[in-house]
This record gives sequence, structure tokens and C-alpha cells, in this order.
Amino acid sequence: MKKLPVEFLTRMKRLLGSEYPAFERSYEQPPFRGLRWNPLKCGRERFEALLDRPLQRAPFSPFTYYVPETMDRLGHSYLHHAGAFYVQEPSAASAVTVLDPRPGERVLDLCAAPGGKSAQIAACLAGTGLLWSNEVIRKRAAILLSNIERMGVRNAVVSSCEVERLCGRLCAFFDKILVDAPCSGEGMFRREGEAAAEWSPEHVQACARRQQEILNHAVQALRPGGRLVYSTCTFSPEENEGVVEAFLGAHPDFELEDCGVHWGRPALGGKARRIYPMDGGEGHFVAALRRVNTAETSPPQGQAAWGQPSQAVREFCREVYRFAGLQPMLKAGEQFYLLPEGVPGLDGLGVLRAGFPVCEEKKGRLEPCHAAFMAAKPEELVQLVPLEPGECAGRFLRGEEIELPPTMKGWCGVTIADMTVGFGKASGGRLKNRYPKGLRNH
Repeated sequence: MKKLPVEFLTRMKRLLGSEYPAFERSYEQPPFRGLRWNPLKCGRERFEALLDRPLQRAPFSPFTYYVPETMDRLGHSYLHHAGAFYVQEPSAASAVTVLDPRPGERVLDLCAAPGGKSAQIAACLAGTGLLWSNEVIRKRAAILLSNIERMGVRNAVVSSCEVERLCGRLCAFFDKILVDAPCSGEGMFRREGEAAAEWSPEHVQACARRQQEILNHAVQALRPGGRLVYSTCTFSPEENEGVVEAFLGAHPDFELEDCGVHWGRPALGGKARRIYPMDGGEGHFVAALRRVNTAETSPPQGQAAWGQPSQAVREFCREVYRFAGLQPMLKAGEQFYLLPEGVPGLDGLGVLRAGFPVCEEKKGRLEPCHAAFMAAKPEELVQLVPLEPGECAGRFLRGEEIELPPTMKGWCGVTIADMTVGFGKASGGRLKNRYPKGLRNH
């Protein structure tokens, strides 16, 4: 068995009782690995057909599969480059399943990095409504943004803002909020040794205090009747049941709802859920809270007044894209962003991106942006270079040039197996590769 803190094991023995031996044996087994299919990029049948082997579905979401140990280098797969899947520990999908985002809703993922749960929310929204993904740590927010882009999410705002400021500004704005709170990470002990090395009872208590603070700020941004899901990847009762009970004691306008799922095991009188390694996942806790008051609140007043694209930007976009509309649009720096509907004012909220950039000014001329091609469906692009999985697709993902018919000229989207992966510029029978250097296979 892996070396684990004695105080942690003593508590788990007390918590699990007769099930503790099974928990102990689980640490002799390899950790669960998983991936989550992204329906924004392709249908399920197509996705399963493109995999090189059948995968077992996990119970925690309709999108999640178990990945065997023999399936490696997932990040080099063209399916990963295309955003067709996200590598994610299986039980991590449980929180969004309980949140149950619906098309057209406004959803806040308050502690969103690295982005797996945000991408899952986006899949549920199906390109409608608004996803706001926030991560207070700027370096982690950059990773979040990269994953949102790769997964082809077009109706998201990504920010790096203090929770108190963000929720205070967006008062009663969201239908649903996910607080997947920073925690002591006991559910990561099987796969990340450093999580166990950093554990202490004092760290658990510090996490619980921070989690309570985050929840107390989060409620400001939830509309009356809205749902807030609180989740962690730890087993600690202080960070799970204790935080929820303290929150309910301080907020009589909230009630605990049944999670409405059958995986894992019951907690908090059967309404919340715990997941242990014996349940098919590394470890998670999920609780659903409903704001039941109907008091008048003051959400942000309507949509901010965004600009319209200039004639030059409009003409350039029509040469490259077939998007249904080019409004509302925002210019930030040298880039022009196509915004989701219903975006409120963004000033002072640490916004890294709203919607996605369609083009940017470079040396006095306009050029397309990689993010736009990741967000676009093949039929939304004027020129396409369709590739099938194999050597030619591999060359593109390594940043190499591709041979083309000499009649092709100008900006072209590139697809692999009918999924957009990037773009290039056709000239002289070659496609000059614009796949970002930091994303290329080596």
C-alpha cells in the first residue's frame, strides 16, 4: 500500500467502518483513468467509430468512458487535438451531471481550471445560453482558456477574478452555479503522491474555511430559484458535509436538494453523494443546493452595448467564414471577438476572453485566429482542406506543410475526420501551416 498519512487512515477507518479493508485494498490497484466525449465536435456513434478500440462507459455522466492502462499518448491523438474528448478522471464528471445545465441557461463555473467541468457544461448548453468560467489564479486561468478553445466552446466568458468581486458584480445573474472548490485532494492520493505529501489536519481545516468563504460569495450571483452545486475531490467530512451544513445554517434561503443520481453512496441524509475508489472513481463529493427565496434582486441591467464590425472586418470574415452573424462584436487589443448573446458589462472582472476571436490585425492586415477555426463547424468555413487520419494529418499536427491543388488560394480551414483542427494559407500548391507551435506534436 502507498505510504499515506496515519491521521488520514485513522479517520478513514472511522468513517468507513466495515468497508475500510476494501478502501485500503483499492490503493494496491491502479487509479481509474477516463475521458469525456465532446458532443460539440462529433456525435457519439462517430466518436466511438473513430476510437481504435471499444471503451467501457462510466456511470457518472452520459459522456464519460473508462480508459485502460494500455491506451497511452492520448494527448497526441488527432481526436484530442480536434477537441473530440477531454482526459478526465471518471468521477470528476459527477458534479456537472448533478448541476444538470440546460440549453439557454446562464451558468457560472466559479473555480473552473483546468476546464474539464466547464467543457462538460458547454456540451450540455449545446452552444446556447452563457457559460462563465472563472479561475482566480492567472496561470491556471491560461490553461482553462486553452482547454475551452480546444473543445470548440463559443458561448463562454473566461475570467481570472476574485470571487467576491465577480459575484458581487453579477448579482442574481446566473441560473446555475458550480463551486468545485479547492480542497485537500484526498481523492487524488492514488494518482498524485504530492497530494498525500502536502496533507495535514491543519490543511484540511484551512480548506474548509476557504470553501465556506467561496460559497458565501457565490450565492450573490445566483438568481432566486437557482441551483448551486458544491463539490470536492476529497473525503474529509470537514470539507464536505461540514461545509454544507454550515452554509445551510447561515443561509436559510437555501435548501438541500436530492442529487437525483444512484452512483456512489448517500451522504447528508441521502440527498448528497460520496464516491470512493470502490465505486469506480478516484473520489468525489457532490451536494445540490436550491435558492428558495423569491425576494426581489437587482441583476445586471441587460446586455452591454457592444460595437459592430467595421466594413473591412466584415468583408474579411465573409471571405473566410460562413458564420450566421457577426454581431455583437468586441475589439480587444488587436483581436476582434464574436460575443455570445446576453453578455453583461465586462470591465474590471479580469476577463481573458469573451466568445472567440475571429480575426486580428497584424502589420496592418487582417488574419484569422486559430480559436475561430476550433469553434467553427466545417460547413461554417469558406475553404476546407479535408484530411483523413493518417500520415498527412500527422504532418499537419507536427506543423508541416501540406500539398494542395494549385487552384486553391487563401485562408483554409483544416479538418481531420470532419472535425476542425486549425487552418493554413494556400499558395503555390502548398498549405502554409498555421497550427500553433505550442500545440504541435513532436
